[in-house]
Amino acid sequence: MSNPENVRIAPAEGKLGVLIPGMGAVTTTFIAGLEAIKRGVGKPIGSLTQLGTIRLGKRTEGRSPAIKDFVPLAGIEDLEIATWDIFEDNAYEAAVKAGVLDMPLLEQLKEPLSALKPMKAVFDQNFVKRLNGPNVKTGGSKMDYAEAVMDDIRQFRQTSGVSRMVMIWCGSTEVYHEAQPVHATLKDFECGMKHNDPEISPSQIYAYAALKLGIPYANGAPHLTTDMPALLELARANNVPVCGKDYKSGQTFMKTLIAPGLKSRLLGLSGWFSTNILGNRDGEVLDEPGSFRSKEVSKSSALEYILQGDLYPDLYKDFYHKVRIEYYPPRGDAKEGWDNIDIFGWLGYPMQIKINFLCRDSILAAPLVLDIVLLMDLAQRAGMRGIQEWLSFYFKAPMHAPELYPEHDIFIQLMKLKNTLRWMRGEDLITHLGLEYYD
Repeated sequence: MSNPENVRIAPAEGKLGVLIPGMGAVTTTFIAGLEAIKRGVGKPIGSLTQLGTIRLGKRTEGRSPAIKDFVPLAGIEDLEIATWDIFEDNAYEAAVKAGVLDMPLLEQLKEPLSALKPMKAVFDQNFVKRLNGPNVKTGGSKMDYAEAVMDDIRQFRQTSGVSRMVMIWCGSTEVYHEAQPVHATLKDFECGMKHNDPEISPSQIYAYAALKLGIPYANGAPHLTTDMPALLELARANNVPVCGKDYKSGQTFMKTLIAPGLKSRLLGLSGWFSTNILGNRDGEVLDEPGSFRSKEVSKSSALEYILQGDLYPDLYKDFYHKVRIEYYPPRGDAKEGWDNIDIFGWLGYPMQIKINFLCRDSILAAPLVLDIVLLMDLAQRAGMRGIQEWLSFYFKAPMHAPELYPEHDIFIQLMKLKNTLRWMRGEDLITHLGLEYYD
């Protein structure tokens, strides 16, 4: 199934602006990482675009170029960052407060990090109950805030000289809301913005501003942003790609590794208990029930979709699944994810798996931010618009067409991502059939 005509991909010329609402632990770890990599004092571990390869053709051909040599991606040195945050700290001060990276490394990067100061944020405490800060936009309607964000973006474009941009949400998780009538059409949404509809969140205001200006938008948190008819309508009308939601970094990453393995061997599941302890700002925000509900929904759905209880009723029909997140300040950004998994095998005999993942939340998320930014920019240059389901690999609750169920199996997600890159370049898609080697 070759793509007879290569997809036309515009070259990655000039600088790529990365617009980031939220300059906390993830953002500062990402930015400091870029500076460290540029200076040769760190490597982009965890980044598929920087370290990954892609097999082309048959195994006997020995063609496995680096992904970054195979598709035209922006280089790390081409990235220019702009952020918004409710706190006035520059990136160096914010990184020190986040406590993810060691001081000797931050001291080496102090100059570039100190130069990055956040713009005033759009903020509504009804959506993030546990935080408040002084660096916020005030006065006017939600539409006025969207216009102000667009002005910020235009000004950044002018001062930085970037040729293209991508926006990626790295702010706090907003309170759980489902789509309402105001989200049904773009007309309804714009009317709601003018009338300060309480169902329109800050993240939706940022996304609207980006999509209006033709800038791709990626949602790194679990709340409702672009996964509604109004903003999808705007994305399609302006030929802009969108993706999300919620970075698949820690415990859910483990779930999407283990669950496909259990299912591949037809081993049953009677219960899966997951708890997390973390002490960063993310933990503080998620200590509030509304924000936790957003996270709980995104963390809970993966198992049900991977295991397909309706197709395998003897194995996965009624397993018990519980997810907990506990705010525990001493742990900081060094999160602990603990899973107890009760499985059963031949003749129904019970067994257990225990996982204790002592991870670093932002260290796992930073390379995902880099990949998403570079691949969303690629998608736009390749003329792709609307939901980019091929980037599901990076998200806990991947966006997908309404008539589809989401694909959560990480190995299928990776195959889908690489096949999309092969398709873009007119290479054969790989099916892994392999019979031709034995004819």
